[in-house]
Amino acid sequence: MYEVELKLRADHDRVRERLEALAAERVQSLTQADTYYDAPHRDFAATDEAVRVREETRDGDRVTRITYKGPKIEAESKTREELETTVGDGETVRELFESLGFEPVATVRKDREYFTVSGLTVTLDTVEDVGEFVEVETDVETADGVEPAREAAVELLVDLGLDLDNQLRTSYLELLLADDTPEDTQE
Repeated sequence: MYEVELKLRADHDRVRERLEALAAERVQSLTQADTYYDAPHRDFAATDEAVRVREETRDGDRVTRITYKGPKIEAESKTREELETTVGDGETVRELFESLGFEPVATVRKDREYFTVSGLTVTLDTVEDVGEFVEVETDVETADGVEPAREAAVELLVDLGLDLDNQLRTSYLELLLADDTPEDTQE
């Protein structure tokens, strides 16, 4: 499976107005704490891969997932292979990773608000110590589906009034670790 994702820094109030005008459906909101790990056998920063344990809280319920993200496969988006599964006990998973030599790099905390429009998911992310972002994404089964999915995401971003020249291919983890995030947001 491939996750096709486009991300921009943006003011949420302006995007919410455009989502309302496009008759987007608000799906849910939740909080996430993503702990990223470095592997003992290779440098994920160098290979453009990621392994994380995500603790997600929605309406008081907590779910834990393990995710592997492969290297980005194109220059136009953040598209990459993604493998994810739910686990029963986040603390045990963290202990297991650390027992195998995986070391926690950082934890990215964010509040997320999800909408659907035109078959795509629009996420308004408020990332602790990093800022406000908009992601438009969808999943496709094969590499043949990547380009049409990306084109649909681009069209939606334009409909939301966002400037594609400001697209980010940088992960929230990279932005957090860079620690020099600009304060201004896109109009």
